[in-house]
Amino acid sequence: MKKFFLYARKSTDVEDKQVLSIEAQLTELREFAMREHIDIAHEYIEKQSAKIPGRPIFNEMMKRIEKGDADCILSWHPDRLARNSVDGGRIIYLLDTGKLASLKFNQFWFESTPQGKFMLNIAFGQSKYYVDSLSENTKRGLRQKVRRGEYPSQAPVGYINDSRTKSIVVDKKKSKVIRLAFIKYAKGDERLQDISNFLAKNGIVSRNGKRIHKSRATFILSNPFYTGLFKYGGELHEGKYEPIIAKKLFDSVQSILKLRGKPDRKPKNEPQPFCGLLHCTECGMMITAEKQKGHIYYRCTKKGKKCTQPYIREEVLNQQISSLIKSVSLPKDWAEELLKMAQTDFKNSAQALTACVKEKNEKIKSIEIKLERLLTGYLDQVIEQNEYRNQKAKLLSAKKSLEEEIYSLSHKQNNWLEPYKEWINVAQTMDKIASDTDLFRKKVVAKEIFGSNLLLQNKSVRASAPAFPTSPAESAQKPWACLRHAHALASLESISSILVGDTGFEPVASSL
Repeated sequence: MKKFFLYARKSTDVEDKQVLSIEAQLTELREFAMREHIDIAHEYIEKQSAKIPGRPIFNEMMKRIEKGDADCILSWHPDRLARNSVDGGRIIYLLDTGKLASLKFNQFWFESTPQGKFMLNIAFGQSKYYVDSLSENTKRGLRQKVRRGEYPSQAPVGYINDSRTKSIVVDKKKSKVIRLAFIKYAKGDERLQDISNFLAKNGIVSRNGKRIHKSRATFILSNPFYTGLFKYGGELHEGKYEPIIAKKLFDSVQSILKLRGKPDRKPKNEPQPFCGLLHCTECGMMITAEKQKGHIYYRCTKKGKKCTQPYIREEVLNQQISSLIKSVSLPKDWAEELLKMAQTDFKNSAQALTACVKEKNEKIKSIEIKLERLLTGYLDQVIEQNEYRNQKAKLLSAKKSLEEEIYSLSHKQNNWLEPYKEWINVAQTMDKIASDTDLFRKKVVAKEIFGSNLLLQNKSVRASAPAFPTSPAESAQKPWACLRHAHALASLESISSILVGDTGFEPVASSL
């Protein structure tokens, strides 16, 4: 008597997809078995695609058939058994060798004859063709979405896939955290571990609910998706969704990531506040710190030939750095005069913007022409794929930067005033910061004011002469250097000549 294995399969184990498939198959196959007086030795149920070989339950059933535990299979349709040439060929081979005596289907007629096996082979081929066509149609649809600027996958943290509109929208709460993470890291005084801690503190976790590791934080900080550009198929594309960070901020973060892209090494001593802030005047090496007998001392890092510069205690160093910070505090009368001039220039700052925007639009048009030529060269097989992708990424990045500059000029042309007022207020609080006990905050402020110009010689800290900006645009980027220079000239020239030059006060191409 023939023994049958019943085999039912659906392509996924997700409950809300094909939810009635297995139940419907089993119900009708059992009814069919009763009508045909079929003896079912065992029922096999599998929730896995048959597109590729390797289904564990199907393989177990086939091994038992090869051993002789059963010699027939009952299934809904041939496509339940195989959608690939390997599994289909295996079934036909068992029919040829006699280990499979018969196949029964509720929706397909079959007899183990040459004609029957020929028709079965065609059914398997049709099933494979359906899967291949479905895959190709899906890929074609994804490529078309990419051409339209639609990201065809799960959006990164900070965004939400809107199932109603089939689009990607900004997650208002999480996007603010992501933006702050970029801003914090761009300052240069935060580690990846600090960013990981910051994300965890603000409720940003992985999809499975786990804490964001620093390697994942690196991925977030290096993902161009947040600027409006996304990668798909190894190629950079423009996205039609709202960016949450500026391209300029993203580029700053990439520079820091590249600079710090070295294996982590555990420090022998705990990091001290003023490490990495000063250079030795004698040999030019950085000043480091170590703890001895309960006190922290700072010294030159030069190895080999000893540097003659002596150690300095942290308390003494703190006093000197505080004094330097106080020396660049903005006097109240200076602040009042600067704000008056800023208000005056605020009214007239839009005069040169039209020409600047026009120039940048011309550059964008030039880039778009280059992109068209690049695509033509790639389609004509004049340009290799890797070269095409690299050049396209560079051009899209340049285009994105220009578009941000135009937006800033066109829509925020006078928004330099508020940041400038904020800087004025900060500059007036230098006395308070210098008197504070937070040494790490002092380091950040000192780094911002003096850059790499702080030197240590004979237990004395001094700032090298500030580089005086040579253009209004450069002045806008170096307000602290201007203020330091103004302090240096305060006793020699009138306040008006110190505060403003002949070319005007307001920024020309960028804001303070």
